[in-house]
Formats: sequence, structure tokens, C-alpha cells
Amino acid sequence: MEDRGSHLIARFRGWSSFVGLQIEYSLLERAVEQELVPMAGEFGLGITPWSPLKSGVLSGKYTRANGGAHNADRGAMVDAFLDEKTYALIDELEVIAKTHETNVASVALAWVRAQAGVSSVIIGARRLSQLDDNVRAVDVNLTADELARLDALTKPRFGFPHNMLEMAPGILNGGTTVNGVSAPTSEYVMPKGVQPY
Repeated sequence: MEDRGSHLIARFRGWSSFVGLQIEYSLLERAVEQELVPMAGEFGLGITPWSPLKSGVLSGKYTRANGGAHNADRGAMVDAFLDEKTYALIDELEVIAKTHETNVASVALAWVRAQAGVSSVIIGARRLSQLDDNVRAVDVNLTADELARLDALTKPRFGFPHNMLEMAPGILNGGTTVNGVSAPTSEYVMPKGVQPY
């Protein structure tokens, strides 16, 4: 997998640099938003997600109503994600799909397509009906509210160092504005009542 360091080395040495990332990305797989998606934005790389329906979990085949009734074609790859959190997401995908007169798969794919840096999406289908469902996603344009509702249901929680970024300006900037970002000076740097000079 391409990383920031190898991209910078290519730039410094005048080599051909990377132009895109092919990564797993879906409403149920958002860990790439911690480092890879921001890196792609910083370096102008296109993102081509694979498994945008999380091995079929977001295809519309698995719902709260039929939970446990289907034997997943991919077994543990699907069963591991069929929990309350996923069913809540699928319920919301169904609501949004009705609004757009489409299906769950198209809405899940439209969410992926709407993400910053996504230039193309790799879809997979074993039947013509699945392909038709997936291709329908190009006609689905989700509203800001719909995107926010889906984001809220699956927003990932990142660990270190990402979880410290909110505190960083207060610690690093010392009360100044750097690149348009400012924050009050952190008590880690200077206790309340102490003046810097």
C-alpha cells in the first residue's frame, strides 16, 4: 500500500509519483479516513474504492426484517457485520432509497461516490440484476442532510494521534493563528493566569 513517505521520496527524486489509491472504502469501512483519505487530498491522488457494499452487506439483501433468514454467500465476511449498528444503517439506507425511488445498494454506492477524492468505484456483480442495481447509483445525488445522517451512523473513532488533533492548535500554536487555525493556549503548555512574556 502506498504511503506518504514513498510518495514524498518519489517527488524528491523526480520519479513518477503515485496518482491514485485503490482501497477498501464503504459506510462500514471508514478506517481509511484517518490517514489515507487526507493524504490523497493533500497530494491530489484519486481514490478508487473497492468493496463499496462491504462484501454485499449493504446490497439490500440483509435487513432487520430477514435477519438470520439468509445464509450469507460469503459466510463470516458478512455475518461479522450483521449487528444492531449495521441494521440501523440499513434502515436509514432504506428510508433514503424510498425518497430517491431507488434501492439500498444505489444509496450506499452514492455515499461512496460523494466522498472527497473518489474518482471511480469498483463494483462487483454476479447477476445482471445486481449490476443494474449498482449502475443506478450514478443517478442518485444525496443531499447534504442525507450524507450527514449516514455519516453520523458510521463515523469512525480514531485513536492516536488523530484523537489529539483537536488539542493540537492549543498546544502547538501557543495562542497564535497558524494557517488559519487558532485555539486558546492549552493548560498543558501554560497554566491559567500565567502570561507568556
